[in-house]
Amino acid sequence: MAKKLFITDTILRDAHQSQAATRMRTEDMLPACEILDSIGYWSLECWGGATFDSCLRFLNEDPWDRLRQLKKALPNTKLQMLFRGQNILGYKHYADDVVEQFCRKAIENGIEVVRIFDALNDIRNLEAAIKFTKKYGGHCEPAISYTISPVHNEDYFVKMAKELVQMGADTICIKDMANLLLPYAAYSLVKRLKKEISVPIHLHTHNSTGTGDMTYLMAVQAGVDIVDCALSPMGNGTAQPATEPLVATLKDTEYDTGLDLLKLVEAAKYFRGVAERLAKEGSLDPKVLSVDVNTLLYQVPGGMLSNLISQLKQANSEDKYYDVLEEIPRVRKDFGYPPLVTPTSQIVGSQAVFNVLGGGAYKTFTKESKALLRGEYGRLPGEVNEEVRKMAIGDEEVITGRPADLLKPELDKYREEIKDYIEQEEDVLSYALFPQVALKFFEARKEAKNPKPAAPVAQPQPAQPAQAKAPDGVTMLYVEDLTV
Repeated sequence: MAKKLFITDTILRDAHQSQAATRMRTEDMLPACEILDSIGYWSLECWGGATFDSCLRFLNEDPWDRLRQLKKALPNTKLQMLFRGQNILGYKHYADDVVEQFCRKAIENGIEVVRIFDALNDIRNLEAAIKFTKKYGGHCEPAISYTISPVHNEDYFVKMAKELVQMGADTICIKDMANLLLPYAAYSLVKRLKKEISVPIHLHTHNSTGTGDMTYLMAVQAGVDIVDCALSPMGNGTAQPATEPLVATLKDTEYDTGLDLLKLVEAAKYFRGVAERLAKEGSLDPKVLSVDVNTLLYQVPGGMLSNLISQLKQANSEDKYYDVLEEIPRVRKDFGYPPLVTPTSQIVGSQAVFNVLGGGAYKTFTKESKALLRGEYGRLPGEVNEEVRKMAIGDEEVITGRPADLLKPELDKYREEIKDYIEQEEDVLSYALFPQVALKFFEARKEAKNPKPAAPVAQPQPAQPAQAKAPDGVTMLYVEDLTV
């Protein structure tokens, strides 16, 4: 029996997040929407992940307005987002009332498919997002964050998938954010999931190690239902395997996607120009296209590789790149083998940078490292190095329950804090997730509508010393460094 493969294209989100630090603008997307909408994708991933923060922080765009514009321009295609469970799109856990409102507003504004994951694979952190996605009529796609460690194996992932189906999953995503799922392992895992669970399987990988295309081909033969690809101008490398080659490979086989290669070529022609502009601006580094099998050793996800380079440039320490990569597995083991996906990839990666550049291992802990070891993000999968934990948090008690159970409702508090800036209910959520960045955006928006008279030209002031950043100029990675 014919087994058509469905395609989700990530060109509007993960592709430029993984290759160009999420710098594609809405104005870059809209001209391509008519052709994208005619192709026949299962969905277009266009929101969530780092797009929200990047819109506000760097592009002076309202992410909610981007979503509404894309929905209007793509009426025939399901829009998909990435949602980090109790973290939503930020670094910390939010109370359930914020999670509910975010699910409601995302779906109201145009999102249909909500892919929900937790960095620790702690399903307690997925409960609220799954419940509210279902409540407001979204397609619920919980994800298994795929990784390799002494505590992660096929039985672990199949057990988790079964639990997610019981919780209401419409589809299950195998989320291979670091391109660690090799072809034969993919065949085995997909084959077993197709045998043991009833909902469709959606596979997501990257091509950082050069194995992504082969992984997809084996998964297709095992019966996978949907895969994530990216149009070739921003496909491969740290992004997803390119769309056009897979469509061409499967043409006239029992797995034929049914997608028109000529339309894909037309869409790719447009995005080639966007990619060239991003490269000229310096957002798209050619290094992200290099095959690097070191990923299999260090398990650093696609988006993290390019941003580690950026972080080390900031500290004038690019020569320490491979030293940091070698430190990451050690930190990961000490921290109980968390999968490396946002926010744990940033937490472990930044801690590794601090260990390498800061004069010795664990001389400095980021506040996020302390929170992870304290249990604020949920249950760590493996055994934590208790000596390292004590160095980080001393004798503080470790949280063992669902972290969000300790949080009181917060939405009304956020609404009160920005009452003078609210132009839409969604503003409260933008502020909840990124308070400093959103407030700066709201102030600029208000100023643009009510410009003040020009102020007298100020006299030059003596230069002030730069704010200290430890160590050697390194700061915690921003959320635009998201991986997927």
